[in-house]
Amino acid sequence: MKEKKDQPWWDIPVTLLVAMGVVLLITTFIAKPFSIPSGSMEDTLQVGDRVLVNRVVYHLRPIERGDIVVFDGSGSFVEESDIPQRNPIVGALTWVGQSFGVVPPDSTDFVKRVIGVGGDHVVCCDAEGRVTVNDTPLDEGEYIYPGDAPSEVPFDVIVPAGTLWVMGDHRSNSADSRFHLGDPGGGMVPVDRVVGRTMNVLWPFDRVQALPIPQNFASVTPAAN
Repeated sequence: MKEKKDQPWWDIPVTLLVAMGVVLLITTFIAKPFSIPSGSMEDTLQVGDRVLVNRVVYHLRPIERGDIVVFDGSGSFVEESDIPQRNPIVGALTWVGQSFGVVPPDSTDFVKRVIGVGGDHVVCCDAEGRVTVNDTPLDEGEYIYPGDAPSEVPFDVIVPAGTLWVMGDHRSNSADSRFHLGDPGGGMVPVDRVVGRTMNVLWPFDRVQALPIPQNFASVTPAAN
């Protein structure tokens, strides 16, 4: 009978490192957990909800109206001079912690709903107080926070190509595109700053759900050329 060989001391550490590497690869290129930092997307998303952000989907299809996206607001919602600087070690540790969903998102990360894509004419409000996209009024009762108006801030914008007009579902508690009209970029979010699409709520368990595009956006016609 052969003697059982002792397990090398390095076997478990190497296994853990490989597992961590696989997780980091997945969260960097495929899907990433994200913790909701504010109430701007209530009631759809609550503060502290853990969601799954799909990082691949926009390599397969364009961003659509109604998508809930996570994006880096550097240069659009946050001025470059206001971005906190980290030393490389702290930055690396923060990145690892965020990849595993145990460290809160950066102050430059935002989650909002896409209302207009490149070329769209987005206006608020029509005679009935609704947001319109390419002259099509949106019935937003499915996701707007109960009691909120579509917008207390009037606007009339044409979304430049390669950018997005985004708004929070809790309209009275969301510093979104409306509140950055006077900033460089006019409140628009560059498409290349989008991290990915928020697909599902993963935690807490009693809130687990998919986050499909609301049906009202299906009636919006493409922008006129």
